[in-house]
Amino acid sequence: MHLNKSDIIQRGAEAVLYRQDGRLVKERVSKSYRIPQLDEEIRKRRTKTEARLMEKARRSGVFVPKSEMTGKYTITMDYIDGAKLKDALNGMKPREQKEVAEKIGAVVAALHAAGIVHGDLTTSNMILKGKELYVIDFGLGKTSHKVEDKATDLFLLYEAIISAHYGISEEMWKNIINIYMQKYSTASEVMQRFEKIGKRRRYK
Repeated sequence: MHLNKSDIIQRGAEAVLYRQDGRLVKERVSKSYRIPQLDEEIRKRRTKTEARLMEKARRSGVFVPKSEMTGKYTITMDYIDGAKLKDALNGMKPREQKEVAEKIGAVVAALHAAGIVHGDLTTSNMILKGKELYVIDFGLGKTSHKVEDKATDLFLLYEAIISAHYGISEEMWKNIINIYMQKYSTASEVMQRFEKIGKRRRYK
């Protein structure tokens, strides 16, 4: 892979993101500390899983970049030219923050109803484009119908909201959960487990 530094958007532990022909390419990079055959298998499996989860989320009504696998380790997707929610949220008016919180609640409800656990639900992985909230980076995601997995997913979001948006976190969380409870039929079970996870964390 020969790229100009200007093309690279982000280098992560697992993958590099770069622009190519107006689209965004996510390529999982080789890890020298892994056995080559194992490294190849892990990269292929995770790439395939992420592509499948993105398509499943899109079919479930969640805004995600239109994407496809374009290689064993690469996913090519539309570039969403919007604002990263982490950067935009704190500066919004209260009414706009409430609208965004409700969109987040609806998105998480749709993902969980489809059996999708995102694995890294943070406002860094959400992009606001106009009135549409896109979810990105399903690299840690998986298919699961376990209450524990969904409650953990939700708890990660809760921690992210408190960490990045402390001044508005209480109101944001109330509005997120209000919609989540309305939109997801078994949300009450997830929330019960969510409370247990919170207690476990506090008493560690």
